[in-house]
Amino acid sequence: MTKLILIRHGATDWNTEGRWQGQIDLPLNATGREQAEQIASSLSNARISAIYSSDLRRAVETAEALGRLTSLTVQTDPRLREIHQGEWQGLLVKEIKDRYADVFQRRRENPLSFASPGGETGHAVRERVVQVIDQIIHDHPEETVAIVTHGFTIAVIRAHYEHVPFEKVWDLVPNNAWIHTLEVSY
Repeated sequence: MTKLILIRHGATDWNTEGRWQGQIDLPLNATGREQAEQIASSLSNARISAIYSSDLRRAVETAEALGRLTSLTVQTDPRLREIHQGEWQGLLVKEIKDRYADVFQRRRENPLSFASPGGETGHAVRERVVQVIDQIIHDHPEETVAIVTHGFTIAVIRAHYEHVPFEKVWDLVPNNAWIHTLEVSY
């Protein structure tokens, strides 16, 4: 069994404001940098053999804190990115609900098929994320691997590997600086 330590990146200014980031490439804020150091410290005895990260800065900065502590190189992969939110990127949740109430509700009810305008479906996210996670599991049998990524991406990983119905994926989106361990085999 491979042990995956799933980590959501530390906070950004947009997280604090309640804006949906999607694939907008933002750095951690001061709180997020502090969270990254706390994550690294809490995992100092985890015997991690590899660190993978989304290539977006907020995830990379979080992963690099762990890399400094473990002396491991962070391996980035764009398939670990957050869901592309299309026209919703940069908007407050309230703005999205006001402007796109019908699509917002349909997307919550059927996350596999519906996307925000110009955005990515849950099916597309699941396809790319499962592909990279399966490869990581294959490449690291019987090892402990840290994966630093994003809220919806973590929810997709958990839904797939923990056999949670995908309709409940939105319930699995974690807060910033959240850590979850999952044991899987290829």
